[in-house]
Amino acid sequence: MWILGLTGWSGSGKTTLLTALLPGFVARGLSVSTVKHAHHGFDLDQPGKDSWRHRQAGAREVMISSGLRWALMHELQGPEPSLSALIARLAPVDLVLVEGFKAHPHPKIEVYRPALERPPVWPGRADIVAVASDAAVEGAGRPVLPLNRPDIIVDWAITYLQSHAALHTTP
Repeated sequence: MWILGLTGWSGSGKTTLLTALLPGFVARGLSVSTVKHAHHGFDLDQPGKDSWRHRQAGAREVMISSGLRWALMHELQGPEPSLSALIARLAPVDLVLVEGFKAHPHPKIEVYRPALERPPVWPGRADIVAVASDAAVEGAGRPVLPLNRPDIIVDWAITYLQSHAALHTTP
């Protein structure tokens, strides 16, 4: 499995870019899963629903299933699992796109918008292998990709991942 992340400041457009890239990877024949890191507690179900009541009553894992999908919720009793541990729980795919997990050393594209007036994340970061921006960027020291052209980013990413497969393939 290849792994490629998106990183950047809050509000930079990471989720928007990820959802724009997904169809391009799929159209090129890749199977893709995603991992999204949440900084705060989150809930997938609603208070009062059966699965919520199961968790509130003490279930460590609750699986919900229908004819269209299934989901497994796992309540943590210890530290947050690593990105590698989470990816190991996914079914095998060609590519895992990761949003968040900024400190993990997987290759990442930084979504950078100078208009946000926030400093770039890439300086001193070898894991940020490219920058996707909606403006000209000088001195990035890595490819700068047009943020509003997901097709170009997908082509670049596939070429990058193929040429660096031995370095960035996960278990």
